[in-house]
Amino acid sequence: MSAAPQLKAPPGACDTHMHIYEARFAFAPTATIKPPPAPVSAYREIQEQLGLERVVVVQPSGYGFDNTCTLEAVAALGASARCVVVPRPDASDAELEKLHAAGARSVRYFMLPSGVLPWDTLEPMAARIAPLGWNINLQLDGRELAQYETMLSRLPCTLVIDHNGKFLDPVGVGHPGFRTLLKLLDGGRCYVKLSAPYETSKTGAPKFADVSVLARALVNANPERCLWASNWPHPNQNPQPSSAAMLDLLLEWADDEDTRRNILADNPERLYGF
Repeated sequence: MSAAPQLKAPPGACDTHMHIYEARFAFAPTATIKPPPAPVSAYREIQEQLGLERVVVVQPSGYGFDNTCTLEAVAALGASARCVVVPRPDASDAELEKLHAAGARSVRYFMLPSGVLPWDTLEPMAARIAPLGWNINLQLDGRELAQYETMLSRLPCTLVIDHNGKFLDPVGVGHPGFRTLLKLLDGGRCYVKLSAPYETSKTGAPKFADVSVLARALVNANPERCLWASNWPHPNQNPQPSSAAMLDLLLEWADDEDTRRNILADNPERLYGF
C-alpha cells in the first residue's frame, strides 16, 4: 500500500465511485476489461488509509446486468455504503424497489465499449427512478456532451457525470462539451465526479495538468455540484495509481478546506442520502 495522503479527510468523507471484483463472479460476454479480484477486504484497507467513512460501489461494466457482486459488497460495507446498479430496461417496479432497499441510489449508463444500456432507454429509465430519488450516473466521452445537452437537461431526476466529464482527448475550458457540462451543473440537478484523471490525461502523473485544468474550472464554477472518487481499483491501469495521490489532487483542485469538505462529505451526503 502506498503512503498515507497529505489531505486529512473530514468527517463523513465519501468515495463516490469504486468497484468490487470477486473471482467467483463471471464477467459478461460484453466485457472488454477483466480486472483481477478486488474484494471488499482490500477496499477496507484503502478506506482506512484515506480516512473515508462512506462509499458508493459502482457496478462494473464487466458484470453487465448481474449486480450480485455489487449488492454483496454494499451489504458487507453496511449502512455507510450505497451503490450504482445496472438493471435491465424491463426491470419491474418491484425489482427497483428491492434494489433501493439494498442500497441502490443510481443507474449506471456507461456509453463506452462494454456498456449494456443504450441511449434510447435513458429517458424512460430516468422517469422510472425519479420517484425513488435515484440519479442517472453517466459516463461518456465528454466531447459528445453538447449533442445530448437537450435530453440531459430535461431529465426528471438528478444526473451525475463521471471523471471530470471524461474527455477522451483532453480539451480546453472553451470546448462545447465542457461548456455543456458547466451549463448542466448550473441547472442545479447535475453533479460531476472529480476522479480518474489518468484515464484521459496526455500529460500524465503526478499533476495530470491537462485534466487538472478542467477539474479546477469545475470546482471554481460550482463546488456545490462536485464530488470526489478514487475509482479504485483503477481498472485497466498498469501500474496501478496511488489512491492516496488521487485524494491529494484535491489539494490542487480546491483551494480551501471548506470547499474540500463540501466535495468530500456534504455534497455526497445530500446526493446519496447518507
